Amino acid sequence: MFNKILIANRGEIACRVIKTARRLGIKTVAVYSEADAGARHVRLADEAVFIGPAAARESYLVIDKIIAAAKQTGAQAIHPGYGFLSENEDFCHACDEAGIVFIGPPVSAIHAMGSKSEAKKLMEKAGVPLTPGYHGDHQEPGFLNVQADAIGYPVLIKAAAGGGGKGMRLVEKSEDFLDALASCKREAASSFGSDHVLVEKYLTRPRHIEIQVFGDTFGNVVYLFERDCSVQRRHQKVLEEAPAPGMTLARRAAMGKAAVDAAKAVGYVGAGTVEFIANQDGTFYFMEMNTRLQVEHPVTEMITGLDLVEWQLRVASGEPLPLAQEQLAINGHALEARIYAEDPAKGFLPSTGKLMHLATPEEGMHVRVDTGVEEGDEISPFYDPMIAKLIVWDVNRDRALARMLQALAEYRVVGVANNIEFLSRLTACPAFANADLDTGLIEREKDYLFPEDGGATREAWLAVALAELLREQERAAQVAARHPEPSSPWHLRDGWRVNSDAVRTLIFRLGDEQKTLSIENLGKAFRIVVDGVASSVSGSINPRGLLRAEFDGLRTTATVVVAGERRHVFGQGRAWQFAAVDPLHHSGEGGGAEGGLLAPMPGKVIALIAAEGATVDKGAPLLILEAMKMEHTITAPAAGTVKGFFYAVGDQVGDGAVLVDFEPTPA
Repeated sequence: MFNKILIANRGEIACRVIKTARRLGIKTVAVYSEADAGARHVRLADEAVFIGPAAARESYLVIDKIIAAAKQTGAQAIHPGYGFLSENEDFCHACDEAGIVFIGPPVSAIHAMGSKSEAKKLMEKAGVPLTPGYHGDHQEPGFLNVQADAIGYPVLIKAAAGGGGKGMRLVEKSEDFLDALASCKREAASSFGSDHVLVEKYLTRPRHIEIQVFGDTFGNVVYLFERDCSVQRRHQKVLEEAPAPGMTLARRAAMGKAAVDAAKAVGYVGAGTVEFIANQDGTFYFMEMNTRLQVEHPVTEMITGLDLVEWQLRVASGEPLPLAQEQLAINGHALEARIYAEDPAKGFLPSTGKLMHLATPEEGMHVRVDTGVEEGDEISPFYDPMIAKLIVWDVNRDRALARMLQALAEYRVVGVANNIEFLSRLTACPAFANADLDTGLIEREKDYLFPEDGGATREAWLAVALAELLREQERAAQVAARHPEPSSPWHLRDGWRVNSDAVRTLIFRLGDEQKTLSIENLGKAFRIVVDGVASSVSGSINPRGLLRAEFDGLRTTATVVVAGERRHVFGQGRAWQFAAVDPLHHSGEGGGAEGGLLAPMPGKVIALIAAEGATVDKGAPLLILEAMKMEHTITAPAAGTVKGFFYAVGDQVGDGAVLVDFEPTPA
């Protein structure tokens, strides 16, 4: 076994490998770019080597820098993770030349599976089922059109060297083929340096099922069962599970044999994944082989009780596979959800920023979190915006689904947009819950998965107000403790007045909805009026925002996190972002200019507060602008009249744009 390994990767991938290496007593070396100087994988490793600028092509993808780092630290082997250089032939060669063990398959296997077209030729010889199609070298457009006509539409044009959903075009009829082919070839040449394509029959409602295989240097190859990865967006996986729902013993054995045959055909060593496209009737066809350990491998580990990274290290050090095929068995069901910094409502647009608050469900037998970030870390624009992989296990699929919903409800992220609520809806979606699976599920169920925003519950409005009041009391107590007379009643924020209790208001906004809540302090509780209905509210809140509340005798919990003007409320498996509105807080932010008010920076108008024609005092709030993820209240620079607004809610405005037609009152 190795004494020290270098991990040529970053983020949760590197952290995952470090976890196993540490358990086995193996020292680890991390590599990092400028953007990752303070990253979690750097903090966890025994040593770390700087390798260049933030851009991956100038750091993590530079082979010479990785090899130099391994030599500098005395690493005996390099684990490539499951991205970046993990399937790079040149990198594998460079390791061999440097006398460093590459923890992965031989270069011949990487080469054989590097081209989809060549791989399918090999699989055809090995008797592995293939999707009807043309995988040859003849690339003349007219010829390929004839092949597509013979296969029968719809067909899929795929870049032979492609991956990640790029270089693919669906063609429904013959007359569209040539235009789609030209577009696909341009994208393939740009993305992969080759415009070679193959043409395959497109299966309607297909499932994406992959088989985990493992081989050693003694000729042993086993399969560690299957994973269903059908739930995808933009050809990228979102939810994965093992075993595949509805899988029969006969079909599993057939797919396992096909995967092992595929691995043996290329002399495979180490961890690999053979991916199949499957029909609803149970027929299946070889799609590709990924010559690496994949992102979704934890679900396989959860149902087998094995550590696949440990297997990788043992095989790479020359040991045989720890178990034979007949010793492998499935126990229970596992699900994996990929938690990303992205906005599902905006086409899954990636989000960047600081993780101002991060709380994860408690890990144990049923829950596992693989992550490369901690609270305070940045989600940078340079790399994949994954926050974590959330993996759950239980004795059957129904119990695993319940575990996943519970774990997602306990996940709290503040600072970046994220897909946690979307994943909760996806897990609860009847089609997914009932295992009605295919790669088009998200599009098929978009009405369920992307509902119109129904606003916040009454309990959420009460929670945000109660948290505000409790934090206010806590701040007052802290001030009192530092005062020469800490017991003075003047420190109390209890609403006491000489003749009666004071009634005050708090204003919060959620999207376009703004509410003014009336507050009366009752001593050990508050009377809060929302939409004309009063509630008796009490509770406590801890420094992490955990709110234990009682609303009209009903006890509940929520989490309320403060981030600038935002109040992030998590509860009942939902999340809301309220804005605390203080009419005086931003007084004077909008400057006057020739009868108008100017935008202090580019942004979006999210609320018009004053009415057209209204007479207002100096400092009165007129509208709210959202810019740089913060809200800015534009206020009246003097007493006057609001004659009109130049923009509507939702409009984007530029820096210095005149926002309000405002007429000051003559002195």
